[in-house]
Amino acid sequence: MTHTDPFLSLSARTGRFGFGSPRAATLSEDGTRVLFLRSTGPLDPVERLWLLDLTTRTERLVADPVAIAPQRTGDPADLPVAERRLRERTRLWAPGIGSFAATADLAVAVFTLDGRLHRTVTDTAVTTELPTAGPAFDPRPDATGQRVAYLTGGALHLTPAPALHPGGPLAPLSPPDGALWGTAEFAAAEELGRHRGHWWSPDGRAVLATRVDESALPLRHFADPAHPEQAPDTFAYPQAGGPNADVQLWVLALDGHRVRLRWDTAAHPYLTAAGWEGNGEILLTVADRLQQCVLLLSADPATGETRELSRTTDEFWVDEVPGTPARLADGRMLTAADTPDGGARGLALDGRILSDERLQVRRVVGRLDGRLLIEANEDQPADQHVYLLDPDGGVPERLTEGAGVHSATAAGGTLLLTSATPDGIHRTVHFRGERIPLADHAEPLPYRVRPQLARVTELGLPTAVVYPRGHVAGERLPVLLDVYGGPGAQAVASEPRRWQVRQWWADQGFAVVTTDNRGTPFVSPAFTRAIFRRFSQVAIEDQVAALRALAPDHPDLDLERVGVRGWSYGGYLAALAVLRRPDVFHAASAGAPPTDFRLYDTAYTERYLGLPQDNPEGYRADCLIEDAPALRRPLLLIHGLADDNVHPAHTLLLSEALTRAGRPHSLLALPGVSHLTAGGVMEQLAALELDFLRGALG
Repeated sequence: MTHTDPFLSLSARTGRFGFGSPRAATLSEDGTRVLFLRSTGPLDPVERLWLLDLTTRTERLVADPVAIAPQRTGDPADLPVAERRLRERTRLWAPGIGSFAATADLAVAVFTLDGRLHRTVTDTAVTTELPTAGPAFDPRPDATGQRVAYLTGGALHLTPAPALHPGGPLAPLSPPDGALWGTAEFAAAEELGRHRGHWWSPDGRAVLATRVDESALPLRHFADPAHPEQAPDTFAYPQAGGPNADVQLWVLALDGHRVRLRWDTAAHPYLTAAGWEGNGEILLTVADRLQQCVLLLSADPATGETRELSRTTDEFWVDEVPGTPARLADGRMLTAADTPDGGARGLALDGRILSDERLQVRRVVGRLDGRLLIEANEDQPADQHVYLLDPDGGVPERLTEGAGVHSATAAGGTLLLTSATPDGIHRTVHFRGERIPLADHAEPLPYRVRPQLARVTELGLPTAVVYPRGHVAGERLPVLLDVYGGPGAQAVASEPRRWQVRQWWADQGFAVVTTDNRGTPFVSPAFTRAIFRRFSQVAIEDQVAALRALAPDHPDLDLERVGVRGWSYGGYLAALAVLRRPDVFHAASAGAPPTDFRLYDTAYTERYLGLPQDNPEGYRADCLIEDAPALRRPLLLIHGLADDNVHPAHTLLLSEALTRAGRPHSLLALPGVSHLTAGGVMEQLAALELDFLRGALG
């Protein structure tokens, strides 16, 4: 795509400044090697597989898709439909090796390119294409790397197939019963954090696999109006209040023996995590439909019987802390829990609160030197730090310093720290007393942005203001509210890449304001839960209150010219702003907005709003369609017609209602574009939004 603006052009050509950065870094179990994905530089989108030997500090290329298959480097149009949807769920859009799986020692890695299965021996960098029964995706090697489980045509296959398995070398391990085997259903992959559906046993004699029956789900259709000769794409979608996929777990032995794991799937239909804890035990995490009760279960793979190890409950919803619930090596149960004063989301060990009120725990990474490795924040929600927490007590030890978003992974006593700070993004491996950088070849970030952060109103709303570079005090500026505002995502964070486009917007002549309203994470449990059973009211109240609270300290904010832009939930909030508060917001650009949550998915929507049949007033209050006659401000609606997350019907229904009400608005429908707006689309949209907002605000 052509971009005339230098920043937008550079952003598009460099993959939003991500091409050339290491990604998906994995440590070997002994902590001596790192396997990761990275393209060769800032203008190269094709991701390759690299290995860093920490004992020798030697980095080498182990799999290059350009050399393996020059004509097959992962263009989304060439991917199998199932893999393309999985990439959409995991937010992957660069070509090349989008993901890989490896043995614990990283000796063997497997991946697919355009549906073809490849196996790489990392020590020799020899890559072999393996025969498959059809276009393959999500391959997983056994512990030895000799057998690979992969998915095709809704079935779970092995290659090479075991000699004892009937049906020939390409026969599936799963039975041909019409279900989807070994995959993560939409709700799990999009909303519950589980992106896989099959796991090898440690001895390689069986595979634990999901069985997904979507026959009860309604179908969604996606037609490309630019190609009317093509049949529409169709897939099953779990719509709020309707049926979910029926998800089961089975142990599929290579000798043909099959055992179903049994728990009360009617009471706890969501499978959020699973895995082997040895050849004789499986651990799985399940949740009820409203996610108010989460169980950690132990299962016997020989009989399928399960028993409860821990139970986490909440009258609102169980606020996710990835890495919990978990069982420590000594048998104690680690769960998420509010601290005694209710001021933070913390950890409990066998029911005893482990973390203190200072720490808002975000993730349990794992173990390091006998202590828990966690990611958390203290007083400033914009920052995230890495800590060591002794399960037997003691003061948490912070391992990272300075403003930024710091994250970690660890194995075998080795620690990999990623620090995203105003100075850029740096990855450092701490190995046997040494610090070894993980080489980054990405384009340097054009702007060093230091947003003016503040906590405003009696609620302590996190806010940020970005001014044009060289702004002269006393020059009044139109305000652009750059918003998300939805649960589970934080907009005001010290991660430098997200501030690049906000600085660009500021340099176009705006004071850019971003506020995390109640409902967003990492402030306090009460802050997050304030949107229980209704999204819209507190969100818009907080955005208005934050603007007004900022005004005394930022007199150059012209609150008579306030525009708002956002995507996804942010698009919903942008449209909501001009429909319900035209006294404050004077124009809006709403991208991919879920305008009626009765049409959105089960796992996300019901977690916060409950079932539509139990909370009809809440759903109606959050729906924008009936607000259409009230529109009196300029509104630009944008939606990709291939968006399988927020279906384009959301925007089209609002546009239809606006048209029937005689309310002028602008509609930009994008054939072939998904929710991700990849491949330079985001930058093209920014230029179009700029023209719209300048015209609307003057």
